Amino acid sequence: MNAEEFITFVEDRITPLDEAQKERFRAMGPLYEDWNSKINVISRKDIGNLYQHHILHSLAIAAYLVSAPQLQERFASSSILDLGTGGGFPGIPLAIVYPGASFTLCDSVGKKTKVASEVVSALGLTNVQVINARAESLKDKFNFVVSRAVATLTDFYPWVRGKFTDGILYLRGGDVAEETAMLQGRFSLRKGSVRVFPVNRVLTDEYFDGKYVIHIEK
Repeated sequence: MNAEEFITFVEDRITPLDEAQKERFRAMGPLYEDWNSKINVISRKDIGNLYQHHILHSLAIAAYLVSAPQLQERFASSSILDLGTGGGFPGIPLAIVYPGASFTLCDSVGKKTKVASEVVSALGLTNVQVINARAESLKDKFNFVVSRAVATLTDFYPWVRGKFTDGILYLRGGDVAEETAMLQGRFSLRKGSVRVFPVNRVLTDEYFDGKYVIHIEK
């Protein structure tokens, strides 16, 4: 999938894009190819799949939000923490789609936040800040937390508990039924507060089979 195929797919299946958004998505390919040759934040075997495996996968969260209009309206003007952002996923693609939201991209690995910072700067994203820090050091509270499979849900949840007011949107693959059941039991989450959205409802390539957006409500 190249940039133009990606843009066509997003507009057909997820959301319209204005010209500024399209140009930013087009620019992401060369930027990540260049930076990844200097600082490896994406497997060199996978950098050719950047648009499908990383940018589009990040927008699975947007696909879920489109299916929940009230939630999307809230998200679109919220403060959002992307914890364990790596080179900027899912935070940077989401920040392009939701310019009215404020994103904080956080990772404990300095070389990864350097890449994310440089990409944010090159794209001119004024709604994003990047910080090099561990989760436990964060003092601010955010409306939402997003993340892409940095840990099991039972490990991840304590890192952000008390740091959000609205919910978590977590990209995760595998047997999530057992994992979400353990999460609800261990932390006494109210019934119905965890929702599972299969990504392949919208992103139909077989790569997305077995991948989910886990929505944990406050």
